Amino acid sequence: MLDTEQGDTAPPQDEPRGCLFALSQPPLMIFLAVIGCLLLMAALHDLLLL
Repeated sequence: MLDTEQGDTAPPQDEPRGCLFALSQPPLMIFLAVIGCLLLMAALHDLLLL
């Protein structure tokens, strides 16, 4: 059976945050969206207009 009791050891509070925390930040997501749109526009220009 699964043990559902709280243990004596708590998770450390100074644990470094990972990549998913970094990607959840709005300024980074806006920056990545702008870069992605520029790459998409350049690719569409190359495919359709040249």
